[in-house]
Amino acid sequence: MAGPWWRQCRRWSTSCTGTSLLDTLWYFNGRCVSVSASSLGRTSWSSRPGNERRPSALPTKINTKTLNFTSSLTRHKSRLLDPTLQSCCCRKIHSDAKLKDPFTLANKDLQSLFDDIRKELFVTKEELKSLCDYYFDGKGKAIRPIIVILMARALNIHSNRAGDLLPGQRALAMISEMIHTASLVHDDVIDGSDKRRGKRTINDMWGERKAILAGDLILSAASVLLARIGNNAVVKVMSQVIEDLVRGEFMQLGSKENENERFKHYLEKTFKKTASLIANSCKAVSILVTSDPEVHEIAYQYGKNVGIAFQLVDDVLDFTSGASHLGKPTAADLKLGLATGPVLFACQQFPELHAMIIRRFSSKGDVDRAWQYVLQSDGVQQTNYLAQRYCQEAIRQINRLRPSAERDALIRLTEMVLTRDK
Repeated sequence: MAGPWWRQCRRWSTSCTGTSLLDTLWYFNGRCVSVSASSLGRTSWSSRPGNERRPSALPTKINTKTLNFTSSLTRHKSRLLDPTLQSCCCRKIHSDAKLKDPFTLANKDLQSLFDDIRKELFVTKEELKSLCDYYFDGKGKAIRPIIVILMARALNIHSNRAGDLLPGQRALAMISEMIHTASLVHDDVIDGSDKRRGKRTINDMWGERKAILAGDLILSAASVLLARIGNNAVVKVMSQVIEDLVRGEFMQLGSKENENERFKHYLEKTFKKTASLIANSCKAVSILVTSDPEVHEIAYQYGKNVGIAFQLVDDVLDFTSGASHLGKPTAADLKLGLATGPVLFACQQFPELHAMIIRRFSSKGDVDRAWQYVLQSDGVQQTNYLAQRYCQEAIRQINRLRPSAERDALIRLTEMVLTRDK
């Protein structure tokens, strides 16, 4: 790649051609793909019928070589992407005047999903039942089962079938939420968190030992449900998710002293802890409907790119949203010693952050100073821009499927990922 990476980014931003930031992160095929026209301002999560809150608004493994940042990151510390040069990111790529709302389309299949999950977790001991049912109250965002449901129906239509879910596909939507919830329960124990989704965590209410066992039980119930699908290829794909979650957690416990390796480490960790579940769940539902590896790859790539974008936005919200709005404390990542996208980008303007990252913000005043450096830098804007690029690639992938309301809803969902505020 010729020339410093931010110069290439500026050239892409102004012309929507040429080399971009993500050329140093993955091979983008030299295409300019854009989100469909809509406001990129923050939106809230709106309600679907009932009391539940919902948002309103590749290769099977990461190629670590293409994820490598160049050494120019350290030679030039203050010249970042101009966040105002994003007009081409908003060009219309879809002919429909209004894309379908994903939560309206998925609502029918979501209505009894949490009830069915609670049935899978049937236990006779009352306290254990309370622990296992605690987060399956239908009040989370449910973004993972929604993506799986819409992807399954879009793939069914693409494969000349009826759009209704196959039983195994619906089971995978349940499994994706169960694995995700089990990982949250265990993460809260590791992080010592006392708040999740606006209420006390399981470990805060019942203690760490019982929380670990509850997470294990949820994961075991998901495994039993997965086995009942009876497809070895699906079992293999979803088993990869469990491995990635564990490896991603170990990556989060460590850090890289070499600043050139930090962003690669961060994106790999983000894939394993967040995007792998979405990517492999999408691939699994495709396996149930077609044997075409190209379709499997489309589903996987959509899930991977949306998943990474979702986490990038989540990392931004840790700096831009209030604790009452997020349902969890702000600056939580800094307090845990984690350097996320906004911090890593801010390092280019404030080299003082490097020493803080190495000591994991453990010295007195580190968290407050790092917070201020991020807000004074372009770190938030650059992380948002990176999330846009991942969403653009997700849209490019899903547009390869046959047109359908569900495919359009998946396009619309990428916009909601970018503009959510909690």
